[in-house]
Amino acid sequence: MIEQVGIVGAGLMGAAVVAMSCAAGQDVKIYEQDAAKRQRLPGVVQGIIAELHANGLATGTSGEFEAVADISKLSECNFIFEAVFEDLAVKQSVYRQLEDVVSAETIIGSNTSNIIPSALAAGMKHPERLLVVHFWNPPYAVPLVEIVPHAQTAAAAIRMAKDWVTELGNTPVVLQKEVAGFVGNRLQYAMLREALWLVQQGIATPEEIDDIVTLSLGRRYAVIGPLATADLGGLDTFLTISRQLMPQLANNLEPLQIMEDAVSAGHLGAKSGAGLLPWPGEKLQATLQRRQTELMNRRRGEKT
Repeated sequence: MIEQVGIVGAGLMGAAVVAMSCAAGQDVKIYEQDAAKRQRLPGVVQGIIAELHANGLATGTSGEFEAVADISKLSECNFIFEAVFEDLAVKQSVYRQLEDVVSAETIIGSNTSNIIPSALAAGMKHPERLLVVHFWNPPYAVPLVEIVPHAQTAAAAIRMAKDWVTELGNTPVVLQKEVAGFVGNRLQYAMLREALWLVQQGIATPEEIDDIVTLSLGRRYAVIGPLATADLGGLDTFLTISRQLMPQLANNLEPLQIMEDAVSAGHLGAKSGAGLLPWPGEKLQATLQRRQTELMNRRRGEKT
């Protein structure tokens, strides 16, 4: 049973999960060393909660949160969600600090998107308390949460993580064993590799690739996944095509040159104004708004 939730890190994901927890009626303590982030947190949290209420995704009275600058203030938390910088050493440092102040029964879930939990748990006093709880951004609009245990993770930790995710209104999926990138990112990067290869070969432009995905695969996969799609299409047909096509697919073991060249040129994507695509200000704002609106519309539809 979750008695007190603690969160470490008030960045994009940590702040969003604070808002989701409060919207679900939970009281939360969040540890953040950066005073500026602590000061911005109330506005971010209130904005997300207001959006959830406006879309019918939260009802009733919200819980409260307390932002603290001393990690020992999390000592009474029995479930802690870690959302700090994606760096193994940084995360392990946080775990060492936490294990000095929390009880042996406290569960720690990391929001890493790539680091396997056995690596995160290496050197911990109680590695059985650690597992990955991977939200997708924005977590209040994308329901999936990948829960990834390692070989030593306690069954009680898995149950508690599933219960917490469910209380937030999201959908937990527990992987059978750990793998780098988990499932979602492996699928995402497999498609990205093929998309980059097609652009690099001059077969289609970045704009055309995105149109092809959003107007075909994207629409289908929003309803049924790739394995159900194969079943519905007939595995014999998919096997025949696989024998012909799979040897022709991109199999690069290093990042493709087109991405290396873009980063070397300072074309980092939306944050620099250009990446694989141009991102003038108006286009960026319109794209972000359209994405948010579509995600929230679908989320609202799932709740009715």
